[in-house]
Amino acid sequence: MPNPSISRYPVPELANLPDDIRERILAVQEKSGFVPNVFLSLAYRPDEFRAFFAYHDALMLRESGLSKGDKEMIVVATSSVNQCLYCVVAHGALLRIFEKKPLVADQVAVNYRKAEIPPRQRAMLDFAMKVCTASGTVGEADFEALRAHGFSDDDAWDITAITAFFGLSNRMANVTAMRPNDEFYLMGRVPRAPR
Repeated sequence: MPNPSISRYPVPELANLPDDIRERILAVQEKSGFVPNVFLSLAYRPDEFRAFFAYHDALMLRESGLSKGDKEMIVVATSSVNQCLYCVVAHGALLRIFEKKPLVADQVAVNYRKAEIPPRQRAMLDFAMKVCTASGTVGEADFEALRAHGFSDDDAWDITAITAFFGLSNRMANVTAMRPNDEFYLMGRVPRAPR
């Protein structure tokens, strides 16, 4: 039975999921105090769930020239262009937490060019937005603009891959009508309550 408050598609019961997926979801719940709806929504198709989160982890958890805040900033800016409510809200929460700035996610989501971010991050987002909206026009000048701010070509790859991966994620979240968890809205805006 579909759960319209989370997704247009059926949301499986935790007890009915394959062990590896159930264990991953329970680990996330233990760490964050709730289960982000993306995990429950994508569990509808276990093989795709595994592939999605394997690539997500390869991009978002690996050490690179991009900080965790940089990566989340890319997600928020490009997800805004793709009109993905779920990713703007959920990754906006992570962006606020990693950058320790309660206003930054809203600024980046609305207009990163006016956001209170350093020129390095603005250059990073300029590149990400070009990848997001006009990847066929990316050229050497775009790489040079990144290098001028200390980014390597491997960093450009990371920016591109994160933008592309979340383009997929944005489209899945939009079409499945994935709803952001209420918990995300206040995260990083107010002090965290003790558990």
